Amino acid sequence: MIDLIKKFSNIRIADTNIVGGKNSSLGEMFTQLSAKGIKVPDGFATTAYAFTGFLDHNELKQPLLQLMQQLDKKDYSNLREIGKKARELFLQAKLPHDLAEAITRSYNELCKGNYFEVAVRSSATAEDLPQASFAGQHESYLNIKGEDELLKAVQKCFASLYTDRAIKYREDNGFKHEGVLLSVGVQKMVRSDLACAGVGFTLEPESGFRDIIHLSGVWGLGENIVQGTVTPDEFFVFKPTLRMGRNALIQKKLGEKTKTMIYAADKSNSSPVVNIETPAEKQEQFVLNDEEVTQLANWALIIEEHYQKPMDIEWAKDGISGELFIVQARPETVHSQRNPFHIKEYKLLEKSELLAEGNAIGEKVVCGIARILRSPVEAAKLSKGEIVVTDITSPDWDPLLKKSAAIVTNKGGRTSHASIVARELGVPAVVGCNTATQKIHDGEMITVSCCEGKTGYVYKGSLKTQETDLDFSHTKKPETTEVMMIVGDPDQAFRLSFYPNDGVGLMRIEFIITHFIRVHPMALVKYNELKDGTARQKIDELTHHYPDKSKYFIDKLAQGIATIAAAFYPKDVIVRTSDFKTNEYANLIGGKDFEPKEENPMLGFRGASRYYNELYKDGFRLECEAIKKVRSEMGLTNVKVMIPFCRTVEEGNKVIQVMKENGLDRDRDETLEIYVMAEIPNNVLDAEEFAQVFDGFSIGSNDLTQLTLGIDRDSAIISNLFSEQTAGVKKMISMVIHKAKDKGVKIGLCGQAPSDFPEFAAFLVEQGINSISFNPDAILKGIENIRKAELNTAELNTEFELI
Repeated sequence: MIDLIKKFSNIRIADTNIVGGKNSSLGEMFTQLSAKGIKVPDGFATTAYAFTGFLDHNELKQPLLQLMQQLDKKDYSNLREIGKKARELFLQAKLPHDLAEAITRSYNELCKGNYFEVAVRSSATAEDLPQASFAGQHESYLNIKGEDELLKAVQKCFASLYTDRAIKYREDNGFKHEGVLLSVGVQKMVRSDLACAGVGFTLEPESGFRDIIHLSGVWGLGENIVQGTVTPDEFFVFKPTLRMGRNALIQKKLGEKTKTMIYAADKSNSSPVVNIETPAEKQEQFVLNDEEVTQLANWALIIEEHYQKPMDIEWAKDGISGELFIVQARPETVHSQRNPFHIKEYKLLEKSELLAEGNAIGEKVVCGIARILRSPVEAAKLSKGEIVVTDITSPDWDPLLKKSAAIVTNKGGRTSHASIVARELGVPAVVGCNTATQKIHDGEMITVSCCEGKTGYVYKGSLKTQETDLDFSHTKKPETTEVMMIVGDPDQAFRLSFYPNDGVGLMRIEFIITHFIRVHPMALVKYNELKDGTARQKIDELTHHYPDKSKYFIDKLAQGIATIAAAFYPKDVIVRTSDFKTNEYANLIGGKDFEPKEENPMLGFRGASRYYNELYKDGFRLECEAIKKVRSEMGLTNVKVMIPFCRTVEEGNKVIQVMKENGLDRDRDETLEIYVMAEIPNNVLDAEEFAQVFDGFSIGSNDLTQLTLGIDRDSAIISNLFSEQTAGVKKMISMVIHKAKDKGVKIGLCGQAPSDFPEFAAFLVEQGINSISFNPDAILKGIENIRKAELNTAELNTEFELI
């Protein structure tokens, strides 16, 4: 007997050809993962046999075949007309009696005689497979209640096999229209309209970094995320420490969430859902608490491990019961299909007037004509290679978006429809710009840049760019010298993790403080003493979620450090504590009230001397608390600490004592290591004593050169005299390397010279340096120089042994 209906309890992933990818995955999770605590709402699905029976009963196969033969397959000029006629054939047909009876019987069994609302979703037999996973080709209907409503919804799902976008997708991917069948899933409704919903990826969706679970959510129904109507909350969870049971939530971002999608009170409305304004207080709240984020992340991990591949997940929270549910899971199909070690790097060589900015999707730069479109009806206006600029996109836009070189929208986040399609197509997008359609003029030349971090920019005109093709798949690192990176921007960390490296030799926290925190730490500690009214107002705006303003600094800094530490885990990430000069600190919000004016800040109140001084001691406490949180709470013990500009051994001991008082105590935590920058001649001359206080050195070649030669490195007049390769500077470097090795502590160098000058790299290798840290754009050249140097050193040693 042919099954017209299959209950979720009888469905496994192997049933994809019977109930489609979406429904087979729901059945797989319902039957296999419920015992592991994952909640999937119960339901049933019509089968491919039911769909074939519907076509046969209404004699639709031949008319549909003839319609598809009339389709203009070159320009798709009649796509809308053909699609409409195909759907009308379905909607004018009738469900066979046996199918209608089977659906209503299954609905009664699901509801146990007491009808409740269900979600009715399409699931094509070729949908959600690794090679075929375009989002939202077919229709779904929510909040359906009663037999008549259910039967109508099922028939409308059948008709959605011939939406314009589904027709175009099958043509683009070589699927025969008659070879794709449709199953309809009927699932108990989760009342997320009274709570929240969202999506999740078991990898970082921009870079493809595999050890992150990325969750996003909005108030109300999750459709607002897919449509890009609102900017959602985002949560980043680190898998290795999640498995350890640690606080693995390394970063979270509050979205605007200005709209909440709920069910329409009056079902006679044309739409079963309405978007209402989100109350101001709810916009300022995260949709999930940390415990709920952890629960969903653990479920995502279980789902990924079960399917043995990265997954794209939809979740929902029931506003009545307060329970969380997984309502869909399918394979992620963009980054999981790519080689993460083959990277195209883009760089803007010039800037012009900034027209718009938003979330960057992808990492490319594209120049082209802006075409402002209000809806897919205006598809004829778009020429191939132009840039779509619009308010928001939906699945109906898919056919025309395939002609675009880039996408710019007013609304949307990283998991919106426009973002998903941009990733699928491999084109850059800048979403959530708010005013792009007002600031950009139709027909003008623009440059869309997604190569500058997580923020994307739209510039006026066609700008010069540089494209570099990098393939790290076969890059061999040096045999004995570690190659480390210099990193400061957390937004770049996951992408940079794919570069060949042995960790991060210098993580500058100044970038995080300047770009993400923006406030002087003492202005937070002593907020009530702040005299600058404008500064107080700015601080209030930035910290209004924090009753304790100091916690704002700790959280933001911890999240930035944790993101970089996670990206390179378990390799060492050496975090240098703040090394602003007083004039730079003063430029932070509220900074002028807490910084002395100095004639020569380069040699003044900077580095270690600040950490035990009453003028900054409490600010340093916040830095220590952030690092402690990353190591102790989040479990990222690959974080090491480095103290800059430490003038004397006595000063080093004072700093170690202050750190101990602030919870960074090597006596209690044997994995904690504290390094010191070797950038002052006294660090070299007194290296043996410094090695008694610290666990290692990092040579700061810029400051060491400056202070050895007595040169202001910022002076253009004598800049030609500045060189790390001066004999005296090389003697200082050689001396500190040998002293460190004699004492058995690690020593590295951070700087540009080893990549610019092969002979300098050779010098460092000959001296036996443990590691060299490079900026990302110099790392390949640096590796090449080190490998040559190691080879030459090995050959010389061999010759010496022969002699």
